[in-house]
Amino acid sequence: MRAAIFSDTYPPEINGVATSARNLYHTFVDHGDKMLVVTTNPYNTEISYEKDILRIPGVEMKKLYGYRVAGLYNKDAMKIIREFQPEVIHIQTDAGVGQFGFIASNLLHCASVYTFHTMMEDYTYYATRGFILDRAAKGLVRGYVRYKSRSADEFITPSEKIKEYMRSIGVDAYMNVIPTGIDFSAFKKENINQDVVNSLKRKYGIGKDNYVILSLGRVAKEKSIDVCLRGYAKFLKDNPDSKTIFLVVGGGPALKELQELSHSLGINEKVVFAGPVNPDDVPYYYQLGNCFVSASITETQGLTFMEAMASSLVLLARYDDTLLGTIKDGENGYFFLDEDDFGKKLEGIIALSPTKSKSIKENAIKGLEPYSLERFYESVHEVYERAIKKNW
Repeated sequence: MRAAIFSDTYPPEINGVATSARNLYHTFVDHGDKMLVVTTNPYNTEISYEKDILRIPGVEMKKLYGYRVAGLYNKDAMKIIREFQPEVIHIQTDAGVGQFGFIASNLLHCASVYTFHTMMEDYTYYATRGFILDRAAKGLVRGYVRYKSRSADEFITPSEKIKEYMRSIGVDAYMNVIPTGIDFSAFKKENINQDVVNSLKRKYGIGKDNYVILSLGRVAKEKSIDVCLRGYAKFLKDNPDSKTIFLVVGGGPALKELQELSHSLGINEKVVFAGPVNPDDVPYYYQLGNCFVSASITETQGLTFMEAMASSLVLLARYDDTLLGTIKDGENGYFFLDEDDFGKKLEGIIALSPTKSKSIKENAIKGLEPYSLERFYESVHEVYERAIKKNW
């Protein structure tokens, strides 16, 4: 099979869509398929094509994680895509490169698959800043989603939450629910170079007796990391002698705001901001933690939760319907409801007996099978075949 993946974001950028696109590419290549990735170029202002990755220059969006937005069409890139002769084009995003994918599929008369990864209504804030126009912007997003769901031969959502959202706004297209596959072997402790982990511990001042609460991912308003910091402050108020460290790994527009918050809460000496890290180094950073925490309720599937599970961390996440299939409270992780509940649940997790902690981690790893790369490949390959048949 020959497939082209169109995504506005791709490693070295760190986010769920970039991870999904990368994993999709690698699992198809590993199965002998021919793949082309079309994405933006974060390195320079030129078009580049190397090792199946076609990068198109774009304008940097400094207020939106530094992402780049490319134009809707690039004739030099189109020449390369035409020579590749894809049987199917898989569109992962909705900005310039995503729209280019729809255009390319029409020009080449080839099959198209569209994955709706992102709850775009949760991001209109960046355009409207919460003003009265935000409501109108959300309405425009819903109209766009309804239109695009009818523009592709096959439609994929990564979770039941997204499917339910689609139905609620009037999308009646058939939806394939396919969670992103992850190579969990990269996160297993036995596959991690402990010398690198120890070096990172020294870098961030993590001692042998420290219990590390880890937040890893984009540092942005919609991730609600502030809720975790406020909850941690309440925990420290009740446990002033706690030998804990709150480690925030990742970059984004809310970084400075969270640093200021940690100072105002009086917990800055207990909070370490590591900043953005190389995607290839992420497995090492998971090994720095004991408990992985998140207050985000905008996740479409929770890839970082699954990575943390594979890394043998105990999960503490704010309750969200998206995570019901991933986290079973008290069995393979824990939910919290608000800042006060965060502190109480964290205290309980730290006090877990070695036997109970081991049981939680083992149950978490057992529950990851539905998210394996092999199942991901089989499901997406089946969708590709259906889309191609519709274009015969």
